[in-house]
Amino acid sequence: MVLSIVAVIIGLAVLVWSADKFVEGAAAVARHLGMAPLVIGMVIIGFGTSAPEMVVSAIASIDGNPALALGNAYGSNITNIALVLGITAVLAPIAVKLVVIRREMPVLIGITLLSAIFLLDYEITHLEAAILLLVFFAYMGWSVWVGSKSGDDALAAEYTQELDEHPLPMKPAIIWLIVGLLLLIVSSRALVWGAVNIATALGVSDLVIGLTVVAIGTSLPELASAIAATRKNEHDLALGNVIGSNMFNTLAVVGIAGAIKPITLEPLVLSRDWIAMAVLTLLLMAFSIRKARQGRINRVHGAIFIALYIAYTLYLLKTGFINP
Repeated sequence: MVLSIVAVIIGLAVLVWSADKFVEGAAAVARHLGMAPLVIGMVIIGFGTSAPEMVVSAIASIDGNPALALGNAYGSNITNIALVLGITAVLAPIAVKLVVIRREMPVLIGITLLSAIFLLDYEITHLEAAILLLVFFAYMGWSVWVGSKSGDDALAAEYTQELDEHPLPMKPAIIWLIVGLLLLIVSSRALVWGAVNIATALGVSDLVIGLTVVAIGTSLPELASAIAATRKNEHDLALGNVIGSNMFNTLAVVGIAGAIKPITLEPLVLSRDWIAMAVLTLLLMAFSIRKARQGRINRVHGAIFIALYIAYTLYLLKTGFINP
């Protein structure tokens, strides 16, 4: 048990650090290869903050723990909204641009509803996983196309400016890319091994461990990015980061895990965890459109999100034991 806890703690620490280095190397290599700033921005948003969820869920699925993979994806979505945005809004209210309300949030709600359709038979098959991945790539392509037409992708511009101000030579960039990826895989395997052992020792399901410990750990990059954006008074970037990460988790993370091995679900995934994810997503939309032209997620909203996260976690622990 002690060794498993150590594996989880070290695995999470190395996972977050290696994800950052992997993204730094990938962005620098992309810049050296002459990729467009918008494409680099999309890589940073999607793969940067969701690389931990993607690798952990893939490893869990390969190791025969698909419930842990699904719990990681959905638990990260719940954590991103309720905890990450909750903490961020309490620190400083988040301004919500009209384009986010009209374009990004409806897409996120649509993707969340789509995921429910695949949960109705309590199984995500290879075909359904393939559909999720197809929708993901279509969304990525659409986002790049829309961004290139509007030319107002602030996040892409910010990352490109940072790359230009602090350039990383090609050789070190490739090294960090490879080292980051290898450490992502190794730390994810250690994390999954420790998490499964802890779940067995405590008598809870892999799903619950994925929804709590693993989800919080893999959401640390989102929390760090949100706090950093808040300190720079770039609150809309914090919100965009969370929305993009949740889309990535729902489509790509679950899709990759299901493509590796079909996922058989516990009924509570639909009646408890998906509902929690959907309610938080709808609340995010509702809080954002309180004003006519520009929304605002204030400190009260942030406190509500945090309170809901605590209530959900307590209920999760109450209902998650295999042998109550």
